[in-house]
Amino acid sequence: MPSYFFDVNGSGVPDSDEGQTLANDADAWHEATLVAGEIFKSVDGKFKPGQEWKLEVQNDQRRAIFSINITSKKMK
Repeated sequence: MPSYFFDVNGSGVPDSDEGQTLANDADAWHEATLVAGEIFKSVDGKFKPGQEWKLEVQNDQRRAIFSINITSKKMK
């Protein structure tokens, strides 16, 4: 089974040599949505207009295959 890596805001990937073993890209996407939801909960009111947040899913060759992006802006 392939390994996938989850990188938040370009901070690098923890345990970068192992990754998370998942069956396929569809399972990696599902895991990314779960992880993004849990991580973004910890923002807890600190996310301000003009900020961006990103979770990138990389395959075992460290090539980005998915990205979840949250961007905020103040409307005029």
